[in-house]
Amino acid sequence: MTLNYLIFDASDDGEGNGTWDAMASVRATDLPAVQAEVQAVLAWAERHSPGPRGPLDEGGTWDADEHQQTDGDWTTVTLTLTGPWAWGEALVTRWSGG
Repeated sequence: MTLNYLIFDASDDGEGNGTWDAMASVRATDLPAVQAEVQAVLAWAERHSPGPRGPLDEGGTWDADEHQQTDGDWTTVTLTLTGPWAWGEALVTRWSGG
């Protein structure tokens, strides 16, 4: 699977961790495809987990947060991942096809 909707934007915290944000705003007919992309990325993140999942400030090594908001005919899906920089960059490389 390649990502057709989610495009990640990365930021480095300067301490070896990063945050990767992706957002897609779609009509109802495309929502299942976006949700499938989110689930595929999360499954990869779990399989290649660098350690326990949870907030970094509570002892977790990585975490993910997904939100959906509907406004009229459009639904915006946001996926945020946090974790070690090398892990997140491997995730982005995997899903960008490079």
